[in-house]
Amino acid sequence: MTIRLYNTAQRKKVEFAPIDPENVRMYVCGPTVYDRAHLGNARPVIVFDTLFRLLRHVYGAEHVTYVRNFTDVDDKINATALARKEAGAEGSLEELVRERSDETIGWYHADMDALGALRPTKEPRATAFIGQMVAMIEALVEKGHAYAKEGHVLFRVRSYEKYGALSGRTVDDMIAGARVEVAPFKEDPLDFVLWKPSTDDLPGWDSPWGRGRPGWHIECSAMAAELLGESFDIHGGGNDLQFPHHENEIAQSACMGHGFANVWMHNEMLQVEGKKMSKSLGNFFTVRDLLEQGVPGEVIRFVMLSTHYRKPMDWTEKKRVEAEKVLARLYAAAAGVKPSDGVDVLIIDALSDDLNTHAALQRMQQLQKKPAELRAAMELLGFGSPEEVDWWRSDLTMTSGPTALGGESLSELMNLIHPYLDHWQSLRDQKRWAEADEFRQKLNEAGLVVQATPTGPQGERSSNFDPSKLEGLL
Repeated sequence: MTIRLYNTAQRKKVEFAPIDPENVRMYVCGPTVYDRAHLGNARPVIVFDTLFRLLRHVYGAEHVTYVRNFTDVDDKINATALARKEAGAEGSLEELVRERSDETIGWYHADMDALGALRPTKEPRATAFIGQMVAMIEALVEKGHAYAKEGHVLFRVRSYEKYGALSGRTVDDMIAGARVEVAPFKEDPLDFVLWKPSTDDLPGWDSPWGRGRPGWHIECSAMAAELLGESFDIHGGGNDLQFPHHENEIAQSACMGHGFANVWMHNEMLQVEGKKMSKSLGNFFTVRDLLEQGVPGEVIRFVMLSTHYRKPMDWTEKKRVEAEKVLARLYAAAAGVKPSDGVDVLIIDALSDDLNTHAALQRMQQLQKKPAELRAAMELLGFGSPEEVDWWRSDLTMTSGPTALGGESLSELMNLIHPYLDHWQSLRDQKRWAEADEFRQKLNEAGLVVQATPTGPQGERSSNFDPSKLEGLL
């Protein structure tokens, strides 16, 4: 089995060769836990969950370690905690910060669980690794790659010759167009903060440079090194993190002498109805908003995976409706059967080709007549079992199969209807249009209204649906 992944650092697909096949390691930048996850936050979760599932399938679940962090050191978290304290909440500021982080992490887990995402192997909180961050900063200062001034410690960007290689930027270009913080304690405008002072009313930790807290970028470098080693296989995240966050991670870690990540993967951003999601446009919503509106998590996952991770993903109402119909049909087909021992090879081939989830979903739909193989594919792709998902039973309006009727099971009725839909599609494929139209009319008279869609023929049961009228049509 050969897995090929697009390595941002090399700007091409590469054959994935883990450092140690017995210990495949992946790090993905996780959320800053100050509020609910919006829909865009869900995309990297689903993308790298799919990669996690593929790696577990190929190398064995016990041989894959997936780390995704929680950033719980942040000004927005502090602001919320301060507001609660001013409103009379009991406890110290540190306790209120912890309470807010716990609350938000709970929300995050619930929302991502609903999308079918497996929990990563390890989910470190930044606050649990302050000691490792301080040690790394001290080492960078000793090596001359960082300097302390006015309670701050900053990284000397120009001390790392390859800075900008990941994002394809030069230092001069960055200075010309960058929006960087200009501060009197900086030697160079591009230098970034590794440590900054904390006032008495903010959370802080003791350090050689006084009471303070770490900068954002050092967190991931320290946690990745501690949990995965100085060199590991894959680092992932959204392409909005490529610069400066991932660029800074590389600089810090490389100057420590760490090999860091061999493969860098970045997913593209999400749009809503063709526009960037924003509160000002009124198209901003969280994952929880959709779930509470009755959009199943499996449908959100299906829509997300329908677009390749390196292409912009457009969430539309049309896609949601179509995904719900397709999934209802697939759940009905897979209900009541045991999954096959293996997963269809074309599914694995698609995922192994730089996570071609669009092709994998198409193949999954082609397995509708092979319910055991279909079920195995659905489980690998994170859609769960039909018995654990309830919405499709009530929402199914006979998309390529009927709702329960006359005491028969959904799977039995699906088997009844499929030959007719397949025959109609076969006539169309052979361009026997007149015969196809005549056959379609007979199906309509039996109460089975059919139509062609990009995912194959679909049908809806009308109020006068009578299965007995289908007899003799084939």
